Amino acid sequence: MNTKINSIAFLLVLTLLSCKKEQTFSDYQYTDKGMVLNCESIDTKLYNEALFAFEDDIVNYYSKDKPTQVRAFSQFVRDAVNNRAKYADMVSPHTLKVFQALKNEADLWDTNNPKSHLNYNSTFFKCIASNIQDNDLKTTLNALVSTNSMSPKLFGTPLTSQYSLALKDKYLAAYMAFDLFYAKLYDVDLSRVNMEKPKAPVDFNKVPNTAQ
Repeated sequence: MNTKINSIAFLLVLTLLSCKKEQTFSDYQYTDKGMVLNCESIDTKLYNEALFAFEDDIVNYYSKDKPTQVRAFSQFVRDAVNNRAKYADMVSPHTLKVFQALKNEADLWDTNNPKSHLNYNSTFFKCIASNIQDNDLKTTLNALVSTNSMSPKLFGTPLTSQYSLALKDKYLAAYMAFDLFYAKLYDVDLSRVNMEKPKAPVDFNKVPNTAQ
């Protein structure tokens, strides 16, 4: 009898823990943008939320007077690759919540890697590397990973002249988001983030997404 009760109690605990994990993040603000990242074995909704939150943050920071993604991508990539990006100033409270949820994705990170805290052998990163549209960038990225030479600095060099491709290639944009932004947040004093004034999402139906 005791064995049966213990088994039931154990199952209840597992159920509660499972529900708690599933409900870790629920503040989705970009579901209307669709699912542009589709990879196996990931929380698709969360990862897409992370991408769109990142894009809005850099647009709000780099070109809030005249929102353009191409300008934001250009300035962000250059700042990130050259260690000049002011992450605590650009990350919004909502994106910080997304990052906290992403930190629970164990396979996504390699916190012991001094080059980047993103796990280049993760399922998600392999999905990015397989789906980048530009063949030259794809070849370079996979070559760096296969030789264990991958780093934001090395891949950032060719990326600084090809950043505009991320306007249409959301897997390339995801690389920027996860390796040049979210992975960097591990080393940032996030207590400086103003939690009182969340940034409004940019509506790209009302503004141009490319510079003339």
